[in-house]
Amino acid sequence: MTIREKGYAHWEGQLLDRRWSWWPVARLGLRLAFKKKGFKFLYLGAFVPALVFAVGVYISERMGEFRYMIRGASQLIVVNPAFFKTYFTLDFLFFMIVMLMVVGGAGLIADDLRFNALQLYFSRPLGKREYILGKALTLIVLLLSLTAAPGIAFVLLKLLFSGSFGFLVSFPWVPLSILADSAVVTVFFCLYTLWLSSLSKNRRYVAVLIFAVYFVSDVLFAVLYGQIKQPACALVSIKANLQQVGAFFFRQKPPFDCPVGWSFLILAVFCVGTLLFLDKKIRSVEVVK
Repeated sequence: MTIREKGYAHWEGQLLDRRWSWWPVARLGLRLAFKKKGFKFLYLGAFVPALVFAVGVYISERMGEFRYMIRGASQLIVVNPAFFKTYFTLDFLFFMIVMLMVVGGAGLIADDLRFNALQLYFSRPLGKREYILGKALTLIVLLLSLTAAPGIAFVLLKLLFSGSFGFLVSFPWVPLSILADSAVVTVFFCLYTLWLSSLSKNRRYVAVLIFAVYFVSDVLFAVLYGQIKQPACALVSIKANLQQVGAFFFRQKPPFDCPVGWSFLILAVFCVGTLLFLDKKIRSVEVVK
């Protein structure tokens, strides 16, 4: 009997770089997030503030019908830049964003590291940038749906219920402020989650880190402020820095008496540092074509 040697037939084709090669990564991330237990309920619960503020927009145009609600609810009834600033700097909104990152974003990179899936990703026509963009887009969709989407919806509802463009005539810069603040919040939490997800192969450990770092930064601010009574202590808090930036975009008085520029600088340095870290972290396992 003739014994033939089994060889490997090399493929001589050409890999084509697709324009949107990052989309399957993002789509898979979103699908897996919504399959996680309790994520859908948590995601819907994050829209409770948006629903309350949307009702506030309606009430603002029906003051005569809701006179009994005016007392104690004036901040919701008057739709102005302060109204939007209040929504975008809500403690509850930031808390729900963090919880969504815990449940839906902790395993984005951690699971790939755990199962050595990065080699499989890069063995396809997928580059490092496309991989990071795909993972980031999963979080970007979630974050924009809680920030930019409700903000623009409030403006449209205000125009619809009032039947005029008076609001935009008075505050033409509000839509741009909505987009700018949404971009800052989205970019920060996106990179914040990806950074922590890349630190460990254990998604549970990453989930604890995502919540703990955010919570501890706020506790540290409270402790420092209680000791030295300096507004600059707010710079150690993630939430406080985001609230400072939100107040700036909507031209409102910052909640803490310290320069807003420092908050911008801290957030910018963190984002740049995270991008450099991810670039180095992922490069070590990238497959060279």
